[in-house]
Amino acid sequence: MIRKFTLDYWIDDGWYVGKLREVPGVFSQGETFEELKLNIKDAFALMLQEVSAIPVQNFNSTELQMEVF
Repeated sequence: MIRKFTLDYWIDDGWYVGKLREVPGVFSQGETFEELKLNIKDAFALMLQEVSAIPVQNFNSTELQMEVF
């Protein structure tokens, strides 16, 4: 399955740094934009391996309201 994600990126001290907007916690960097794209894909793949290794049998969901300042 192919899914589309939004790569938010910026240049910091000469490095391309980015994060996936839809997946909190997936960040990476690269010396070029192309390297950043490859590295962010690797970071996402590693995150999926970690998540799938955690067995979740029963969980509940609820809506949560919070005041944002």
